[in-house]
Amino acid sequence: MTLGTYTPKPGAAPLPRMIAAQAALETRMLLRNGEQLLLTVVIPTLLLVLFSSVDIVDTGKGEAVDFLAPGVLALAVMSTAFTGQAIATGFERRYGVLKRLASSPLPRWGLMTAKTVSVLVTEVLQVVLLTVIAFALGWSPHGNPVAVLLLLLLGTAAFSGLGLLMAGTLKAEATLAAANLAFLLLLVGGGVVVPLEKFGSTGQQVLGLLPISALSDGLRDVLQHGAGTPWGDLGILAVWAVAGLAAAGRFFRWE
Repeated sequence: MTLGTYTPKPGAAPLPRMIAAQAALETRMLLRNGEQLLLTVVIPTLLLVLFSSVDIVDTGKGEAVDFLAPGVLALAVMSTAFTGQAIATGFERRYGVLKRLASSPLPRWGLMTAKTVSVLVTEVLQVVLLTVIAFALGWSPHGNPVAVLLLLLLGTAAFSGLGLLMAGTLKAEATLAAANLAFLLLLVGGGVVVPLEKFGSTGQQVLGLLPISALSDGLRDVLQHGAGTPWGDLGILAVWAVAGLAAAGRFFRWE
């Protein structure tokens, strides 16, 4: 045995490895949380199956699932990137988890990157599950998949910024209440299961500026009507994404 064979080499792991490990941990924690699963999987699935099978809301011409599937995909993005992330991060901040992680070799931006990767992985699982269920219900999507991907990515960025802004500025209990209330209000008034036309011309114009409305309408234009790239909806989502992420970066408190 030569001297120094088992000499320890203290130091941080490579940054990509740290981010990947933290992202894997965040994803496991999210998928093991019952409330998170209710928001991200159970509620969107039940809404898709129920409203596609029972004539509760007038969704216009064509099969109900063709109208509902894009809206439920938008709801899945909101439930993970906004509601779930806001609640989880808010309580991590309250219990000092974020403060301790911020003092680790993983930089703060690396932690936020890991959380973003976790959100994206969860959304991929959601999209796959909901797409399989929608196909089983008779869904016939159309349009350009690149436009769909752009909408989903910008929607994720917009809701992530808003979720982190809420989690980083409000108390955990206030975040829990506000995030769930916003989820319910946007579910009803965001064009997910109820067409915006039902709210009148003024209501349609105002509600159409919300990120959930832009995401659901953009996905619906592409997947249901086979439209081209919905630049208007992408523009609304881009504005929300820039504003939300900038505000979160400016006002987020780690303690």
